[in-house]
Amino acid sequence: MTRISIFPLTGAMLYPELQLPLHIFEPRYRAMVTDALARDRRIGMIQPQANAEGAPLYAVGCLGRIAEVEALEDGRFNIILEGEQRFRVLRELDVTTPFRQIEAELIADPELEALSPIERASFEREARRFADRQGYSVDWDKVVRLDDTSLINGVAQIAPFDSAAKQALLEVDTLAQRCELLVQLMQFFGRRNGDEDGVTLQ
Repeated sequence: MTRISIFPLTGAMLYPELQLPLHIFEPRYRAMVTDALARDRRIGMIQPQANAEGAPLYAVGCLGRIAEVEALEDGRFNIILEGEQRFRVLRELDVTTPFRQIEAELIADPELEALSPIERASFEREARRFADRQGYSVDWDKVVRLDDTSLINGVAQIAPFDSAAKQALLEVDTLAQRCELLVQLMQFFGRRNGDEDGVTLQ
């Protein structure tokens, strides 16, 4: 079990071995970054289930290490958080710090995961369709050179889906399952593109 200081932030996802830039301006999270820098430089990114103070947390987040930090004169920080390992929340701790802390168990992800050629081709085909429908400009030459894990987790981290969909992607345990879910989500959200009422999986 591990004690983790957490940054609950809707829509901000972090995956192992990927990076997330953050601008830290709230006093409680400035205190959290200061505390992390004095200890092990680690912060847990996790989504709250609602945009309300003290809202319950989703079950799974990702532990990150502060890889780069810029301390601004007014006390704010610009940091780059580098994902290390997913975690599952066991319980929230009763603490005196202004930031929330949890007790969690770290999730051991499978090593050296790879997609089958069919899975990879299917994903790239759907990603191109989705990008075209959304009007995104993508350097596909760079995309095809990415390894499977960097590709799937990278897309999952930045995908323009709602918070519940992004959480579902984080919680699946294998790369193949995340790839399959991403394809389904791109098809689902792509079909609903332009719907005035929006779309949600919540």
